[in-house]
Amino acid sequence: MASYGVGKFLAEFLTGGFAALVFKFYETEIGLAAGYVAAAVVLYSVWNAVNDPIIGFLTARPTRFASRWGRRFPWIVVGTLSSAVAFVFVFAPPGFVINGGSQALLFVWMLVAICLYDALYSTWELNYQSIFPDRFRAESVRGKAAGIATLIGVVGVAAGAVVPTFVIRYGHAGSYLLNAGIFAGVGVLAALALFPGTRESPEMIARYLEQERTRPEAPSFGRQLRQALKERDFLAFILLYFCYQAATLSMTASIHYVGDYVLGGRSTTLIFAGMLAGALVAVPVWLGLGKLIRGRQVLLAVSASAMSILCLPIYFARSYTGFVTALLGWGIAFGGFWLMMTPAMAEVIDEVVVKTGRRDDGIYLGFRAFAGRLAYAAQALSFWAVHAATGFATDPRSDAAVAGIRVHTALIPAVFLAIGVFLFLSVNTLNAAKAEENRKLLAARGL
Repeated sequence: MASYGVGKFLAEFLTGGFAALVFKFYETEIGLAAGYVAAAVVLYSVWNAVNDPIIGFLTARPTRFASRWGRRFPWIVVGTLSSAVAFVFVFAPPGFVINGGSQALLFVWMLVAICLYDALYSTWELNYQSIFPDRFRAESVRGKAAGIATLIGVVGVAAGAVVPTFVIRYGHAGSYLLNAGIFAGVGVLAALALFPGTRESPEMIARYLEQERTRPEAPSFGRQLRQALKERDFLAFILLYFCYQAATLSMTASIHYVGDYVLGGRSTTLIFAGMLAGALVAVPVWLGLGKLIRGRQVLLAVSASAMSILCLPIYFARSYTGFVTALLGWGIAFGGFWLMMTPAMAEVIDEVVVKTGRRDDGIYLGFRAFAGRLAYAAQALSFWAVHAATGFATDPRSDAAVAGIRVHTALIPAVFLAIGVFLFLSVNTLNAAKAEENRKLLAARGL
């Protein structure tokens, strides 16, 4: 369980370092206009509309390595190591690209680099997520595994946010490349620690091969796509997950703007540390609530609601101490969502498997990944719109620009989360009793 949980660390570590820095790096350090940056991220999200579901579909197919290594593990090995290296290229535009004065050339470099990185990242992350429902099958085991993974993953969230504060220097583009190299090194080490917990057991491999031998031919990608969009509870989860990702990406990417332009260039280390402390404190609290309240879907909505409400103290914070305290409170709610997210998704996948009779959950995880990447477009467009409206490019330290930073740090995330909770509660039908019945049906069918 601990080894599997390292995957949460790796995912959050890389995602945090990417999300918090990529917009600011290209806009304020390299000089790419905010409109170009936003356009690159939007096209990257369009790429994900095709990339992630297809990767989920293709990597679920049997390969010649499946009988020895399983269907997921080889993809995890290849994807983790290569995506760690590809992370560096996002922050390493060559000198002739930077100094050539061509916005179009710099835009192309950014677009290609982030799309390549994402394709490799998705290759391992989709398969990593797909293993969870099959490896951890009982509710009690899933709860324990998710708790351990959350504790480890929160460290990844913190490391992805805090490590750059010790390395990067505002106004020095080379420090971002050094930071990317550190991320790549830590990513490779984390991947090595992850492998034991994601290598499929002989029982899992035998079960998969038997199912492949006896079951009908897999449905086409188009048919699975249509099926996924018809699953009401899956759609509810995806809508909430998108809003959660858009909110957290906006907030974490904003903190460096807060440090540079709101707080006068101060380090944001303690601000991110406040969020970490809140999330760590929250784990036993939410685990206790999980024992009292059986419904994982309910707790997911409760934690998202708390995140939305606790965005408001961040908006009204005016001092360094105020931001640290506000992020501490927000981190408590964030830790709850993080803890409940994977078990809640596993319940949704269980329901899909009950209906289809197949554990072809890769395509569903592909849609989840797509929703997460689409959130990057929402974050980028909101930054571009706010910066354009407040004259950030002209004077990033003006009262209007600072007010805009506060808006995309707290108010926009609060709105995203509120919308996500409303949609989730309007669509979701999966209660605790239904989830338990699904687990019994899966056990009876050997799925």
